[in-house]
Amino acid sequence: MPSKSTRPPAAPAPPASSSRDVVSGPRRRKSDDSSRDLDPVAQLTRELDRAQKVATAFRDVGLALGAARDLDALLDLVLARIVSTLEADRATLYLLDRERNTLVSRLVQGGEVRQIQLAVGEGIAGSVAATGEVVLVRDAYKDARFNPEWDLTSGYRTRSILCVPMRDTSGKTSGVMQVLNKKHGVFTANDAELLTALATSAGIAVENAMLLASLERNNATLLATKEELEHRVRDLRLLFDLERAMGRVTSLEELFVSVLKEAVKTSGARAGAIALRHGPTDEMQLYVLPHNARKTRHVPWTRGDGFLADVVARGSVVLTNDARSDPRFDAEAEDLIGKGEPCVLAVPIEGEGDAETPMGAIALFGKPDGGRFGDADRTLLLLLAANASTSIRLQLAREGREREERLTTIGRLLAGVMHDLKTPLGVLSGYLQLMVQADDRVQREEFGELAHKQFGLISAMQREVLEFARGERSMLVRKVYLQPFFDDISRQIEGVLARAGVELTVELGFRGVARFDEGKLTRLVHNLARNAAEAMATQGGGKFTIAVSRAEDGALVLTFTDTGPGIPKEIRHRLFQSFVTSGKKGGTGLGLAIAKKIAEEHGGMIEALPAAQGQPSGAVFRLTIPQPVQASP
Repeated sequence: MPSKSTRPPAAPAPPASSSRDVVSGPRRRKSDDSSRDLDPVAQLTRELDRAQKVATAFRDVGLALGAARDLDALLDLVLARIVSTLEADRATLYLLDRERNTLVSRLVQGGEVRQIQLAVGEGIAGSVAATGEVVLVRDAYKDARFNPEWDLTSGYRTRSILCVPMRDTSGKTSGVMQVLNKKHGVFTANDAELLTALATSAGIAVENAMLLASLERNNATLLATKEELEHRVRDLRLLFDLERAMGRVTSLEELFVSVLKEAVKTSGARAGAIALRHGPTDEMQLYVLPHNARKTRHVPWTRGDGFLADVVARGSVVLTNDARSDPRFDAEAEDLIGKGEPCVLAVPIEGEGDAETPMGAIALFGKPDGGRFGDADRTLLLLLAANASTSIRLQLAREGREREERLTTIGRLLAGVMHDLKTPLGVLSGYLQLMVQADDRVQREEFGELAHKQFGLISAMQREVLEFARGERSMLVRKVYLQPFFDDISRQIEGVLARAGVELTVELGFRGVARFDEGKLTRLVHNLARNAAEAMATQGGGKFTIAVSRAEDGALVLTFTDTGPGIPKEIRHRLFQSFVTSGKKGGTGLGLAIAKKIAEEHGGMIEALPAAQGQPSGAVFRLTIPQPVQASP
């Protein structure tokens, strides 16, 4: 019903006192007009019937007040009992909306319940809400506050009105109760007292019901917040577990196992799979993790059909609990990946940056006991996919860097080998020339044997490169007699040194045995001898000395001294780094770096020392190789 139909024109406010009734219309007599012609028995019978109705009304309303949780049901019951007890034609209960300053009502007319609105201060009910006074009108059309518009549009005829305020526990007006047209006569002061009593109970009940409804809403909000927090905690715990697992992986396959295990465990799925693009083509590599498996099954996949292929191609989520009826279903693909499970959930793994095409997809297959995938599973898998996307890109970048570093290291190793080949090739050249010049067969065989040893050294260098490329490292440490070892070394390097005008001296202060890799130490001596020859060649020659001694702890100590220009100050702090050179023609800067590597592989060290006392210039290097106790003579 339109709200304006219940808004009569404004009228002067009734007297301010709220402790008495405001009565309009003909003056009230001592008894009801409807009962003055009744005999005493009939009158007593009617009063008894009224008393029973009042008692029933209070009982029913009291029970409803104690048990009702639904405010609408409570208001309907109160209005129905008021209509019955006061023998009214209709009753209206208005609740005060303080924020909008309006009365929102429920109107009971026979068996029909309707809702209307009325501004505070307008009409008789609005006046009661504004003043808090009881209003009893015997003739509505004689009260200026009454608006007859509703009667004119509905055909209803309003005669008498009884309207009382409803109050809350603090005494403030919380609403208005209004009844119209008593069926027998007009409303009396007794009716006003009865309606006031019912309104008081109803006001407290309405307040309690509203408070209960507010508590229930707050509890529902708290419960929803609690569930949301539990979901967030679960997601955070999942991400923490996933990050911890992925932090220990060393390969893509281990990463996929970690991601799929967490996804399968958290969602309760039977199996999982990850599809990853390799290169710009449509070729994908599939990694399937069956139920309760510890390792993934690698499946090369070139087909463009199936759910995973659709997700990678379109970048959209697939969620179906009836896979075989889905048009994207491909029997061969799904039997291979998901083993024909009816439930499939797949989400894209986004590529790097603004890439339009996903780098892959992650999927879950099947739920136990006929379960189905839902929105919670979708949210969970999208979260996992976002986290996995970053980890996969990092792992791919890490593996790419490792490949580059390995190739770079192999390149440096090859450069070192080429650097070290200079000495044995020079020795070979010298021995071959001597063989050509020698007339004695025995002497030629001796030179040939020495040349053969150089080929062995070259083969050892080749093996070192291959071992590194395969990820292998080997050290052939064995007992070596120092006298014959350095005799052999002298024969190998004296020709190279002599061509540069350098005199070689070997001082064997210790002639026993030591344990080291003979080939690697030979390589170290060759590097230092060649560096010395190149440095002293610019000054017309010099002297290169190798001194062999033994430290107090039993370590083997080799000291290499030359009379060259010495080590420039600008490179002294990075002397043993790769590609550091003092500007020698043809120098690569690898000799000392290789020497340092060989020393460290033996558990020892090499260091540059100041020039010997009394010697103005020159370079001095000391190599220390620890020895086990059994190596002592």
